[in-house]
Amino acid sequence: MNSEIAIKVENVYKKYCKYLKKSMLYGIKDIGRNMFGLSSHSEKLRSGEFWANKNISFELKKGESIGIIGPNGSGKTTLLKMLNGIFWPDKGKITINGKVSALIQVGAGFHPLLTGRENIYVNGAILGMSKQEIDHKFKKIVDFADIGDFLDTPVKYYSSGMFVRLGFAVAIFADPDILLVDEILAVGDMNFRRKCFEKMKSKIDMGMSVVLVTHSMQGLIGIAKETILLNKGKIKYYGSTKDTISKYIDDTNRVASYGHINTATRRGSGEVRIVKAYIIDEKGNEITELSAGDPIRIRCSFKVNKPIKNPNFGFCICDAISRQIVLYANTYNLFHLDKLERDGEFEILYEKPNLGPRRYYLYGGIGEKDDIVPIDVWDDAGEQFIIKHTEKTKENPTSLFGNPITFSPYKFKLIEK
Repeated sequence: MNSEIAIKVENVYKKYCKYLKKSMLYGIKDIGRNMFGLSSHSEKLRSGEFWANKNISFELKKGESIGIIGPNGSGKTTLLKMLNGIFWPDKGKITINGKVSALIQVGAGFHPLLTGRENIYVNGAILGMSKQEIDHKFKKIVDFADIGDFLDTPVKYYSSGMFVRLGFAVAIFADPDILLVDEILAVGDMNFRRKCFEKMKSKIDMGMSVVLVTHSMQGLIGIAKETILLNKGKIKYYGSTKDTISKYIDDTNRVASYGHINTATRRGSGEVRIVKAYIIDEKGNEITELSAGDPIRIRCSFKVNKPIKNPNFGFCICDAISRQIVLYANTYNLFHLDKLERDGEFEILYEKPNLGPRRYYLYGGIGEKDDIVPIDVWDDAGEQFIIKHTEKTKENPTSLFGNPITFSPYKFKLIEK
């Protein structure tokens, strides 16, 4: 294998059996056949078996990182366990070039009755560190884990977050050539996750390779140049992280069962209808992409079927995956118009939005100020748009998480035709 390659996965398959008794029976049969030099039929599916991974192939160079995303049950953790040597593939080949550290399961490698201090030495030894090396790095590990006064407490009393803190600290200071990280970082608090991503990035710059399984799209953007999208055990897409995330979001939006995911979802009495809503640049051209930190300009056209009194316009920007409102605008106390009787359009300008790199959609509504019943609400009023990652957000990892906000100063302009 090329000395520059850290991991090479070639046409890998891994199968499981859905039923425990059949799985044990198959295991006994396979062992018996192997004892007599016969094939164990590992390349074929038997009754009750399924492929957890199917025909997986990729390469990872030294000093690079790769992300693995996909819905639950898509085979991400199984693939990571094969890379760590916990499982062997039933078919295909995995080649590892270097020392591996892995964070795949909360509490793995820790003895519950031993203290945090003692487990640092136990887990460090499992990862190939000598006692002298652990002694030398002990303070750095403890400082990074930041578990306070619980260092000498048995870890069975630790929360899952404390387990992750200690486990990641030991794994990263073991100075592996390859680090395998599953979604367990999700149980850590935001500050610790940020610190982990910063540490992984610095280690990658020093030549470490990282395989990161995660549901955190924002964290992945700053770590991995390329990402694999798994679905039902197979690679559905493999490319740049941005393109893969976009593909995953599009797939998620198509199959999501949220009540307001369908663009045809409308409600209201209908005297006024939103015709179109979209993002524009400063010249008024329709756009679907902008960079983090850029002003956001929303233009919305509407048709008046019947005049209404005291119109109130509202608009939201929502996260395309979580469907959470992250920016909100309402004209209730912003301007006054006695009557709306002609078609027109309005514009909303957020000059300094605080939104991280991800995909968003628009949510619009029109009503009368003192009427409870809405006139028109369109839950997915416009084309989805994406805020792109920039060099500035790479320099500031906190922006990767794009802390959602519910209010930001905005300007409103109404144009009646």
